Formats: sequence, C-alpha cells, structure tokens
Amino acid sequence: MIPEFFDRASVGSVWRVPYQQRAIEAEQWAKEHNIPPASDDRIRVCLLAIDVQNTFCIPDFELFVGGRSGTGAVEDNVRLCEFVYRNLGSITEIAPTMDTHTAMQIFHPIFWINEAREHPTPAATLISYEDVQKGVWRVNPAIAPSLKTDYNTLNSHALHYTKQLTDEGKYPLTVWPYHSMLGGIGHALVSAVEEAFFFHCITRKSQTSFEIKGSHPLTENYSVLSPEVLTTVGGELLAQKNSQLIDKLLKFDAVIIAGQAKSHCVAWTIDDLLTEIQAYDPSLTKKVYLLEDCTSAVVVPGVVDYTEQADRAYDRFAAAGMHLVKSTDAISDWF
Repeated sequence: MIPEFFDRASVGSVWRVPYQQRAIEAEQWAKEHNIPPASDDRIRVCLLAIDVQNTFCIPDFELFVGGRSGTGAVEDNVRLCEFVYRNLGSITEIAPTMDTHTAMQIFHPIFWINEAREHPTPAATLISYEDVQKGVWRVNPAIAPSLKTDYNTLNSHALHYTKQLTDEGKYPLTVWPYHSMLGGIGHALVSAVEEAFFFHCITRKSQTSFEIKGSHPLTENYSVLSPEVLTTVGGELLAQKNSQLIDKLLKFDAVIIAGQAKSHCVAWTIDDLLTEIQAYDPSLTKKVYLLEDCTSAVVVPGVVDYTEQADRAYDRFAAAGMHLVKSTDAISDWF
C-alpha cells in the first residue's frame, strides 16, 4: 500500500517535507499495518540509494539525468518512492549516498584553463592525458593557494591523474558543471524521496544512514566505495576506500541498489562492490539486487550517450550473479 499523501506529480519539484506531520502518520501507519521495528527483521535488507539528489534528479538542475526518455530520473524516483512505501516492512535500513562538492575540484571548470586562459565548457569537455601533456588544458595556477599547494604540484598531479584513468581503463576526466555543491539546494535529496526515506525511518524505527562522498578536490568519486584514483604521483595515499561501508553492506542478507546515474555513480559503486565480493566470497553476489527501473544513464543530446555502456555493465553484473529486479516486485518474493 502507498500512503495517500504521496503525490506522483510532485516528484519532479522541490518542496519542504512536513516532518512532524509525516512522523505522526508514520507511527499510525506502523500500528494500522502491524509493521514491527526493523530490529525485529529476520532477513535484513539494505536499500542503497545512490545520489538521489536535486542536482541529478530535478529538471533544469545542473546534471539532470534525463536518460534517453528525457525524464528518466523523475520517472525513476516515482518508482523508487512507491517501492519504498510498498516494502516498508521488508526494508531494514536505507543508506542514501550524497555526492558532495565544492567549486575547486579537479572535475569543475575553474580547475582548468587553456592558452587563452579560458575555462573548459562543462559537460562538453573531456580531458585526456595527452591533452595535459600537450598543454591543451592545464591547471589554473590561481587556485593553488586555495588548495594549500603550489602550481607545480598540481600540474604533476594532473598528469598523474589523467594517466591513471587511462591506464585503468576508466572514463576520461569529464569537466562537469558545478553540481552537488555543499550548502546548496542541489545537494539535497529529492523532496519526495526524502519524505519516503523519513517515513521509513519513523515507521521502522531505523535511522536513515547517510554516506557522504566526493569532497576530495583532487579526485573524482563516482563510486561511494572508492575514489577514481587512490594515490598521488609519489605513491602516497590520496583518498581511501570506504571499507566501513563495504563491511556493513556485506553483513546484510540483501542489498538493493538504485539511484543516479546508472552509467556513472551507480555502475561504479556496483563494480567496486563486485570487486570486493569476488575477493572475499564470490557467492555473496547473490545478495545484491539491482532495481533496473529506478536508474537512468547519462545522456547529453548531441554530445554523449552512455546508455549502452550502462546496459553492458548491468549485463556483466547479472552474469556475475547479481539479480536484475523491478520496483514492482515484492521483496518478500525474492527469498
């Protein structure tokens, strides 16, 4: 069942969640439908909701994931909200990841300049190792003091970073529009999704477990489990894997994954989780369920379309033993 207050038409807009009212309704909902606290769950299920934030999910925001339909993230989130409400009694914990950025990061325009001292065009510029070698794009020396370093160090890192991406077969460095800015409205969860997660929290007496990612200025962090590049040019640790979250997820009986974007943060997170599972116990892949109708790929019309890459990644995850499921499926039918 889905609470009467849920309005599908509101999922694509930003508004204030009436917390106290929803808390009262959630308490009543638990009583009326005999939903026990999550601590009573015999089968423990975690919903990992990746970057379901305004910046990716609301039309006209910075990096709206429209997919090929043009309305992908909004439609995905309608289904995600309904999935949460229908399965309140089966979801033990919800863990939303929060892409979190400031202006001076390696994937934002201010970090780079060309010979004319112009910044790259966001969402339309890919920076390769060869581009940095040839000086097509170079680090903006004016930002070094704010990052508490010097230009030579930053320039060496730029060469190292782009080479690492190439050597490891990852996407080239993409210059993105300023997005998920800490303190900004784009950073917040989509209102309707936040409401659903809050309702779950009160109904199940289960604290929503937020995971922050992406704040290091010198690396991308598509995956919540690991940054794109782990070391500096000198081999020192640049950023760390989120070992705590990895361990936590593997202790659940099932992990359900949804969010944005399928081709980037979602696929990279699943790929990192698969790597950890295969190193520890390959049979654990059967714990992972991918809500394939609650995620969309990055598509910039006339520029780039990552749909096929995303679909191939999901095929690979399924071949490894993970389950491709729909939001209309009942969790109780999976076990």
